[in-house]
This record gives sequence, C-alpha cells and structure tokens, in this order.
Amino acid sequence: MSDPVEITDDLDIKKEIERGEVKEYILHIAKLPTGSIINLHIYIYRGKKNGPVLLISGGLHGDEVNGIEIIRRMMRQELLQPVAGTVIAIPLLNIYGFLNFNRELPDGKDANRSFPGVKNGSLASRVAYNVTRKILPLIDYGLDFHTGGGNRSNYPQIRCEFEDENSLMLAKGFAPPFIINSPAIPNSLRNEAKYTGKSIIVFEGGQSLRFDEPVIEEAINGTQRLMVSLGMIPDNENIKPGWDSNILTRTTWVRAENAGLFRHHMQNGDYIKPDEQLGIITDPFNRYELPVISPVEGYIIGLNYSPVINAGDALVHVGVK
Repeated sequence: MSDPVEITDDLDIKKEIERGEVKEYILHIAKLPTGSIINLHIYIYRGKKNGPVLLISGGLHGDEVNGIEIIRRMMRQELLQPVAGTVIAIPLLNIYGFLNFNRELPDGKDANRSFPGVKNGSLASRVAYNVTRKILPLIDYGLDFHTGGGNRSNYPQIRCEFEDENSLMLAKGFAPPFIINSPAIPNSLRNEAKYTGKSIIVFEGGQSLRFDEPVIEEAINGTQRLMVSLGMIPDNENIKPGWDSNILTRTTWVRAENAGLFRHHMQNGDYIKPDEQLGIITDPFNRYELPVISPVEGYIIGLNYSPVINAGDALVHVGVK
C-alpha cells in the first residue's frame, strides 16, 4: 500500500487508483488543543472489473467500537478487496469520541445528527461536512455499523427504509436475522445520502464500549454476503449462509412504570407474545416485585442491561411484523 495522501473534493477513483490497487487517503478534520492533527483514514480498494462503489464505515459514534473492529478485521483478513467495483472503508469516523470513550465529540454534539455539516462549524459539523463533500459523491451504496447506546444491547439487525428499493435490496443481500423498516433520522449520514440519491443501510448489533464476538462475526459474514449480492466478489464456502430474515415493519419500547432494579427473563432475539412477562422490577428493600408485561407480539431486538432503572426508562425494544 502506498503512503497516504490527502483526499480532494474531486477525487476520481478510476484515474487515481489502478485496477486491483489499494490506496490509503487521509481527510484532515482539525487539531486537538495540544496541536495534534486529527485525520480520518480512508482505504479505497479498487477491483479489476467495473462495478458499484460501496462505503463501509464505523465509529461515527466514538464509543461504538464493534463497527471499528468489524472493519479492522475485514482489512486484516483481506476481505475487502473486490473483484468488481470498489470498496471505500472508513474504520473510524469519530476519532474525538473514540479517544474520549464517548458517543459525541468534545463540543457535545452528535456527528450523526450534524449532516450535511458546515466547513467552519463545530467539530461535529466539520466531520459531517467533510464526509458529505468528499466521500458521499464517490459512492453508490453504503453500510454503516452501529451498536446500542449506553447499557442497551441490540440483536444483529439491518435498519433501512422499505420505500427505498435499493435500501431494501441491500438489506436482503446482507441477510441478517432482522430487517427493520426505519425512516432515516434527520441530519444523519443515512438521511444525507438519501438526499443525494445514494442508499445507506445501518447495521446495529451489540452495545457500546464492548466487543461482541457473535455480532462481529455476523457483521463480517453479512458484509461478504452483501458484496456477493452486488456482484463484487464470488460466493465461497467460507461465507456463512444468510438468515431467512424476519421483516419487521415497526418497533416499540416497553418502558418501566416504576423505578427500581430490573431483571429481564427473556433474551435478545426471542419471540414474545402479548401479555408475556419480560422481567420484573423490584426495589432494593424487597418491598415490591412488579412484572414487566409485553403489550405486543414480536421479537426482542434490543435489551437494557442496566439493573438500576427509573420510571419511563426503555427496557425492552420489540420489533413488530
């Protein structure tokens, strides 16, 4: 791999990168108060044949380390070099948050709520601006890796808009356990891609600040299945078969009606029925024990693992067909 060079607004992949070549670029964002320069590292893998350009990104929320590790392993195992088309891999989008074990940047803002960004705006806005101006114009499709926030863990799932045929096509190519209809959040990377006519899907799995091995392996296999479906790589026996994905049209949170200590009785991915007990809430002094009951039929796609909860806290995330 050649020495990294700074990416430009008018990068032409076909002119600057030879067929079958891997090239590293840097995208300058800003400096730390110490004067240390913060650059995004971007790896572009061009295949020997023409095909789609696929963005694979992680770490947009700095504490969501699963996505960073997923891309790092795929780079390490040389799984990102396509036969046809191009892969643009950005393992870590939010370096500031990563350094501070935090979802946000030092300005307290969420990079994934800051698109399309402003060139001379806040740190979050500058990250968003650079990705919008220099990365999104290059791609056809995208896959953005995320985890649950705080103490919440998500079961492996793809979120996309069902009305967008390309997004649904990408989700089915990934073939995860669950595909969830999820409108793009305003000012998010996915929403900005939508405005520019590009389709990005979101993988959710695991929780922040923790590696989840089954989730990481599922994401790696799903990414390979997606690349197969796009004609970027041939299928092979090392790629695990996909799931017969459950298609979920909406989601709802079961919330705590009382404060106390929460113990769940179900597991992530479980099928549940209306009026089924999902767990109990007790108090530290053994004065009450209250059941948490499911109001709907569906599948558990996320769990709050925090034992100490307040009234109104989200406990169990349920996907409904």
